[in-house]
Amino acid sequence: MTPAYIKTHYQGLLREKAETARQALRKCRLCPRKCGVDRLKKDPKGICQTGALAKVASFHPHFGEEAPLVGRNGSGTIFFSHCNLNCSFCQNFDISHGGVGRIANSAELAAMMIDLQHAGCHNINFVSPSHVVPQILTALEIAVDQGLHIPLIYNTGGYDRVNTLKLLEGIIDIYMPDFKFWSHEVATMTCQAPDYPEVCCKAIKEMHRQVGDLNIGDDGIARRGLLIRHLVLPHGLGGTRDIMHFIATQLSIETYVNIMGQYQPCGDAFKIDVLKRRTSRNEFEEAVRQATEQGLLRLD
Repeated sequence: MTPAYIKTHYQGLLREKAETARQALRKCRLCPRKCGVDRLKKDPKGICQTGALAKVASFHPHFGEEAPLVGRNGSGTIFFSHCNLNCSFCQNFDISHGGVGRIANSAELAAMMIDLQHAGCHNINFVSPSHVVPQILTALEIAVDQGLHIPLIYNTGGYDRVNTLKLLEGIIDIYMPDFKFWSHEVATMTCQAPDYPEVCCKAIKEMHRQVGDLNIGDDGIARRGLLIRHLVLPHGLGGTRDIMHFIATQLSIETYVNIMGQYQPCGDAFKIDVLKRRTSRNEFEEAVRQATEQGLLRLD
C-alpha cells in the first residue's frame, strides 16, 4: 500500500496544504486553544510556546509502541517538544511542559525522517504533532523528494481541530489519538481543557472518516487506519465505559483500541489527590471488561 502523501505530493497538493497551514501561524488557531498569536514573530506566547520552527526532543527507532507499529525494526518516532494539551500527569513532563529539545528547520526535520527510514523503521511516528502541523508539512515535501516512502503516524493527545485535520487528509496514513477523559471536570482539573471530550469526539470521527479501521498487512505491520489509545486512570477518572460506548457506536466495533494500564503519577500529578497513586490491577481489568461489554473486537 503506497502511503497517501506520495500521490498528494505529485498532484501538487502537498505544497498547497503546507502553505495554507503556514499562513495560519500568523494568527494561530490551528488547535482548539485558538490562542490567536502570531507564531511567525520572534517570541510567541501561545500555549504551545512554539514559533515558526518546530522543536524536537529526540528521534529514534522506538520499540515500545503497539506491535503493528513496531514490527522487527521499530517505529520511527520524532518527539516534538511542548504540547497544546499539557496534561498535569504527563510521563514526558520535561518535554511537554519543560520544552526540552532543540529547534529544527524544515531540512533538518526531513533529514530525520530519511534517517529513520534508512534505519529500517516501518513508519514515521510524529509524537505530539498538533501544534506543528505546518512545520511537518513543509518538511515532508523535502523528504518525499529525497525518497521517503513509508507510512506516517499522527500520534496525538486527541485535542485537535477538525479544520486542521482536514489539511492532513491525503497526508497521514495512521492516526493514533488518545481518548483520555469523558468528563469535563476531569479534563479541566488535569489539562485546563473543559471542552476536551467534545473536541476529541469530533477529531476522532474526522480521523476515522479519512482512514477507516486499522489495516494490518500479512507481515503484521499497520499500513493505514485508526488506532485509539485509552489510559486507565485511578478511580475511574477516564470514563472508560462512556468512551468505549462512543467508539463502538459512533465509529466501528472493528476499531483497534489499546487500553493501557501503566498510569503512574508523573509531573504535577502529585498536586491532585485522586492522581497520586498508580492504577490498580482491578481498575485495569474493569476497564477491559467495560470495553468488551461494548462489543469492541480489536483490543490491544
